[in-house]
Amino acid sequence: MTFLTLPRHALLAATAATALALAAGTGSAQTPDDVLIVGQIAEPQALDPAAVTAVNDFRILMNMYDGLVRYKDGTLEVEPALASEWSISEDGTVYTFTLREGVTFHDGSAFDAEAVKFNFDRMLDEEHPYHDTGPFPLAFFFSAVQDVAVIDAQTVQFTLNAPYAPFLTNLAYPTGLIVSPAAVREHGADFGRNPSGTGAFTFDEWRSNEAVVVQANPDYWDGAPELQTVVFRPITDANTRTAEMLAGGIDLMVEVPPVALSEFQGDAFSVHEQAGPHVWFLILNAKEGPFADVRVRQAANYAVNKQAIVDDVLEGTAEVAAGPIPPAFAWAYNEELAPYPYDPDRARELIAEAGAEGSELTFYVTEGGSGMLDPVAMGTAIQADLQAVGFDVTIETYEWNTFLGNVNPGLEGKADMAEMAWMTNDPDTLPFLALRTEAWPDQGGFNSGYYSNPEVDALLEAARVETDQDERARLYREMQVIVHEDAPWVFVANWKQNAVTSDRVEDFSLQPSFFLLLDDVTKN
Repeated sequence: MTFLTLPRHALLAATAATALALAAGTGSAQTPDDVLIVGQIAEPQALDPAAVTAVNDFRILMNMYDGLVRYKDGTLEVEPALASEWSISEDGTVYTFTLREGVTFHDGSAFDAEAVKFNFDRMLDEEHPYHDTGPFPLAFFFSAVQDVAVIDAQTVQFTLNAPYAPFLTNLAYPTGLIVSPAAVREHGADFGRNPSGTGAFTFDEWRSNEAVVVQANPDYWDGAPELQTVVFRPITDANTRTAEMLAGGIDLMVEVPPVALSEFQGDAFSVHEQAGPHVWFLILNAKEGPFADVRVRQAANYAVNKQAIVDDVLEGTAEVAAGPIPPAFAWAYNEELAPYPYDPDRARELIAEAGAEGSELTFYVTEGGSGMLDPVAMGTAIQADLQAVGFDVTIETYEWNTFLGNVNPGLEGKADMAEMAWMTNDPDTLPFLALRTEAWPDQGGFNSGYYSNPEVDALLEAARVETDQDERARLYREMQVIVHEDAPWVFVANWKQNAVTSDRVEDFSLQPSFFLLLDDVTKN
């Protein structure tokens, strides 16, 4: 039996029936053959890769679209995808890509150099007729692109305004995925609900707050997938997601709560782990309120018992973070940088020096989201630690997409601090998008706490145009020291991602990119 033969809501009904059967002790049900049910952490924002920022959404998009390049399996190394090869000019400013022949979008239109140019012009050129189908929050990734030229149908050339070291790795990121120009022209601003790419799976339907359904692309250029159907179900409550997995209602669960890992021991499940570049932190409002004083920001870093959070809340599935670049980027990570120790007495001293005793803090917490681990429990622990050193902390809790809608535009006039997590593809990404002065929200960036330091700005600008990796590393290490001292964030944890699959799922592995790649997955 396949999902295609089921009535519209039969899958959800079957899940409910499974839970009832288990409660009655009659056994467990199985999901349909050739159908993979994925328990996601939230409803996606959109299915337009240029318009989203969350890994939760990327996990769907990477199965529907391709980029010119992609990450090699199990690594963050770039390899060919829609481009079969490329060359780079000696000065590092011109990239020429040879495109694969015979590739078509899911809507039947041709993939060619014109399609590539359309994608990047749409994102970068405010005068482009379909620029208003955005917004394009990660267009920063391609801000160095000066021109995209069609040489012929199978050759496209990017000219940069300066050497830009992360260019290829950014092309492999979901923001670089190629969408169908024909579909954008047809659907306009609604393209994010009517997607068309070249990937291993084609879009079938999106039932809001129920499921995104994709079907196998039999003509996929890299080989048709084994699965016929994949259903991505948003199950925002971690306990519910765990119960669904245990009951057999889903086949694959991402971001398993640390406290639930022990429930998936035994032959019926496989637990998967994979290190990757992840940082969980608190954004501090450095523009107004008590955290405008660096001493109070440092006090917050001393006040939070990060090791206790890692040990007791996260059950040892993470390490205490020391700064804005995670240790997964070993070549750029500053190993000499130690995390702020837990020192509530020092926190109280700094608060007293700043005259901030008894400060009232509004703290934004999310119910769950991409890489957010156990955000409510972590937020509650942080609230207790901050109150123990004299702050008066009020938590406001939001659903993930609502949370992003409050935090990404900036905390000014709203909150003093907010939880956040990033999973990135290059040491440049997080600090460049979230720590530079020119990345303040009113300039299109994600520096929601309004941190500003000209030295950091200069180091980040220099690092992204430096093609010598040793020199890039030196610049990043210097930047980390300054940011550590300035404490624009409370650096909390670097997580090792996890997932669990049923014993029917084979050939699945997690990626250090945090993407979910399902084209080689089988199910028996």
